[in-house]
Amino acid sequence: MKNITDSFLSLGYWPSAGSFGFNTDILATNPINLSVVLGVLIFFGKGVLSDLLDNRKERILKTIRNSEELREGAIEQLEKAQARLRKVEMEADRFRVNGYSEIEREKWNLINSISTTLEQLENYKNETIHFEQQRVINQVRQRVFQQALQGALGTLNSCLNNELHLRTISANIGMFGAMKEIK
Repeated sequence: MKNITDSFLSLGYWPSAGSFGFNTDILATNPINLSVVLGVLIFFGKGVLSDLLDNRKERILKTIRNSEELREGAIEQLEKAQARLRKVEMEADRFRVNGYSEIEREKWNLINSISTTLEQLENYKNETIHFEQQRVINQVRQRVFQQALQGALGTLNSCLNNELHLRTISANIGMFGAMKEIK
């Protein structure tokens, strides 16, 4: 290893005769070497670097375009969802209003039906009361008539004798005979 180092150091001591040689001054050679390396890199790497940058730029632009398309699609979906939500809310409000009006209508129908039923029951009650009154009146009349008939029969039986009975029958037969002649 020492030989290699010595050989490099010995190269630095060669006399310069205007020919090619090594400059061992680090401060003087570094910027030149760097500028040469950079120049070569820029000259030859420019195409590669520009291709890499163009590819990177295209991928970024493609990603941005895709993101924009996705954003627009998401906005469309959001607008559709909002429209559906508004439609559903309107339909829910309509159902709610219709439901309340239907409930109110059913309530009034029920009230009217119950009122009609109550009127019918009241009429049936009045008819039943009237019928029962007529029935009771007829029963009372029958009893009164039976009692009057029994009283009359009792009076007739007590007052009537055979002779009076025969005269009454003869008078009635005479009246029937006169009626027959009139016809």
